Formats: sequence, C-alpha cells, structure tokens
Amino acid sequence: MILGHGHPEVLLAVHKAVDDGLSYGCNHEGEAELAELVLEMIPYAESLRLVNSGTEAVMTALRLARGATGRSGIVKFDGCYHGHADQLLAGAGSGLLSAGRSASEGVPQSMVKEVHVLPYNDRESVTKLFEAIGSQIAAVIVEPVAGNMGLIPPAAGFLEALRTLTREAGALLIFDEVITGFRFGPGCCGEFVRVTPDLSTLGKILGGGMPIGGVVGRQDIMALLAPTGGVYQAGTLSGNPAATAAGIATLKILHQRGGESIYPQINSMAARIAQAVESAACRHGVDISAAQLGGAFTPFFLSSPPRNLQEAKAADGNMYAKFFHGMLRRGIYLPPSPFETAFFSSAHGEEEIHIMTNAIAEVCKEMET
Repeated sequence: MILGHGHPEVLLAVHKAVDDGLSYGCNHEGEAELAELVLEMIPYAESLRLVNSGTEAVMTALRLARGATGRSGIVKFDGCYHGHADQLLAGAGSGLLSAGRSASEGVPQSMVKEVHVLPYNDRESVTKLFEAIGSQIAAVIVEPVAGNMGLIPPAAGFLEALRTLTREAGALLIFDEVITGFRFGPGCCGEFVRVTPDLSTLGKILGGGMPIGGVVGRQDIMALLAPTGGVYQAGTLSGNPAATAAGIATLKILHQRGGESIYPQINSMAARIAQAVESAACRHGVDISAAQLGGAFTPFFLSSPPRNLQEAKAADGNMYAKFFHGMLRRGIYLPPSPFETAFFSSAHGEEEIHIMTNAIAEVCKEMET
C-alpha cells in the first residue's frame, strides 16, 4: 500500500469501476489501459499477462519458462518466498520461516524434487550447479531485493552473475517483483539494479490494494502463452475491472508524481528511522542493525545486517518480539515476524516519524542491557 490504505483517487476509481460491473468474463478497456501503463513504466517489459495474485503470477512464469526451454529444473534461493504453490514451498521464506519450518506440510516430495534451493547472494553455489546440470535448468527465480527473510539487498555482482549464467545455459532469469515492483521507483528492480531479466512477476502495488498479479517479459516468450501459444493459462476473474481500476489509479500517481515527491519522501523516512533504530540501540547497549533500502527497512538483532537466510536466522528472535510488542504498545505496528520487511507509504509524514522515533528510543531504553 505505497499510497496508504485509502488514497482518495484510488477509492474513487474503484467506485466508478464497480458501478459498471464487477466482472465481465472477457477483455475490457481497463486491462488494456493498465497494460499500456505498465509497459511504459518498465522499459524491458514487452507484454503483460494479468492474473489474480502473486502466487498465480509466479506459477505462470515458471510454467512459461519450462514451456519455452523444454526443461524442468528450477533454481530458487533459501529464504526467498514466491507464493504458496506446492513447488515453491521448498526453502521458502515469509510465514514458513516464522513458523520454524523450511517446507509446508501437505507438499509431497515429488512436487519439489526438481527445485534446487541455494543460498541467497552465493554466486559460487550457483556457478557450481550450472556447471553440473545447467542444461537441465529452465529458470532461476529470485527476489532481486529479498524481503521475506527481512530486507536483504543483493550482494555486488550476484544478480549480474545470475544473468550471465542463465544466458549462457539457455535458461531464463525471472525476477519475482511481487514485493519490489514499483516499490523503489516508478518501475521495477531491473532498472534499479541494472540487470534485465527475461520475465518479471508483479503484484501488490500493481493492484493498488486489490487482488491482482501479472507477468511481464520478452514478447517472444510471452507469445507462448495461450491462446497464441501452447502454454496454458486462464482465469475467470483475471484483470477484473475493480482491480485494474485501482492499479491504473495507483500507477498513474506513481508515474506522474512518484519521482518528484513520493519516492524521495518514503526513502528519506525509512533512512531516518533506520538511523533512529541504530542510534537508540547504541545509546542503550542493544545489539541492533537496521537494513534499509528505499522506503523499506528491517531491524535485525545482529551486529551487522545479514546477507542470506543463515545469517538472518542467527538474529535474536526473542529480542525482536520484545521490540515489536514495545512498539505496538506505543501505537506502532511493525511486522510481527523478524523475517518480514517494513515499508513506508506516502500516507506517512513528519508526525508519524516523530512518534516512531520517540517510541524507538523508549523501547530501546526498556531493553537496555
């Protein structure tokens, strides 16, 4: 909710859309308008397929990659969460980490046997895997900025290495941008990190608070989707009028005003809060490091921000729980799990920063060692 939970322009657009109908079961102008806007905002995107959620978007992207390459192997990274489809719950982040499980119950081993899980930010492990079985790999899927084991940015050269290895092996590179899409600027992380994937998955901000997902990418790959190609995908409610209206309104605001005001505002707020966390922790002897990028941040109870899941899991979860509840008592609702990421929105302002800064100082004093 980068514009807040009830931006008036987004609400008005949704109200107008639902007055004309909730679902048509066929293409409509809103889908075309949203697609044109997305393709304008993401330079490397040549086509868009709308679905109902981020999970559906990732399922579609992986099926598309397997169809395009004729291969079945998928590479993902430990702690990266790509939705709740069975094949993607191997080494998953987000809620599974909070529950202390590396895979969900109810998922047969057969569903994940061709999913290779590697450490995030570890170029060497990816290189070795491609040297061994590169001809079997259909795609590498990655959060270009990890947000489901806390905020963990990519190490220098990591994404570039993925791009080189996949291209040389004839595999596809998929950026899961369900969280990061339009989060750090009026586009996607491909521009921010200067690495161009073959496909990207979108969600969350794309729908302005309504259920939606999307896959964007190269036209030659996207053309393989039904009905023009043999890779099947369909959905009765995909691209429904309410979701596309919310998405259009949100993206128009970000496209027209984001670069001048919204992104600088949320980036500055996150940086100030990250600094407030580390300053208060230092004053009161609390071991916290704050990871921050753009308008996103995570307070890790570690001496330095982690680079992968193994390091993130070394953070003190009990201390995070004390911090979370101390902030909650003061009216600040942070993610309840240390493996989630906090985000600022344009609805936040100086008053919220002041309240939050004071709360951080008070809570760290309570936790003083």
